[in-house]
Amino acid sequence: MATYTEHDWLQTALGEYLRAEEQALFDHAVADLFGFNALQLGMPEVDLLRNCRVPFHIGADRRRTATVACNTVQLPFAANSIDVLLLPHILEFSANPHDTLREVERVLLPEGHLVLSGFNPLSLWGVRRLSDRDGEYPWSARFISLLRVKDWLALLGFEVVAGRMACYAPPFSNASWLQRSLFMDGAGDRWWPMLGGVYFLVAKKRVTGMRLIRPQWNSTRVARALMPKPTQRTETQKHGQ
Repeated sequence: MATYTEHDWLQTALGEYLRAEEQALFDHAVADLFGFNALQLGMPEVDLLRNCRVPFHIGADRRRTATVACNTVQLPFAANSIDVLLLPHILEFSANPHDTLREVERVLLPEGHLVLSGFNPLSLWGVRRLSDRDGEYPWSARFISLLRVKDWLALLGFEVVAGRMACYAPPFSNASWLQRSLFMDGAGDRWWPMLGGVYFLVAKKRVTGMRLIRPQWNSTRVARALMPKPTQRTETQKHGQ
């Protein structure tokens, strides 16, 4: 059996299936998120921010080939500097996933959004992992349950605002078998909603006791401010008349 790195595995039939499913989820989630800075941490092979309207996009990963190479528990970004942060399958491969989430909370602005995906251990993908721990991506990861991730987010002050499952088809390496199983994606949300191979969450950073103050725009005052002030010549002409 071939041993794949993350990059190589994402080029296989199963990897392409995962990429397509998650690309659609991230595209939909980031379309309505706003701010100035968006960070994608991990999976540099896929542009998960392509549908995000935030003007500045940053890509970071633990690999040296990434635009920004960094450790997930020591992010090289200032506190309260990121509006949107994506974590595609980072927690499973972090030696300290809770510390990674602490760093995420540190760099996110209040009311900023975290969008993450993870492998569901209570699925056919989780069963495959139990029988295929040979150092190959992604089965070498430590799959973390959805409930545990939600608990960690709650402890750090995040509010989960959206979530769903995806990748209901069995994780067949054979492209033909995988193709025949794709019908399960259409029925998964209805018949076995918690058994998808991947979970997907959108969470918002809340700060207790803090209220965002937004400007109170007055149309009359704005119009006056935008109107040019009369020049001295105009005033003289007016008095001369």
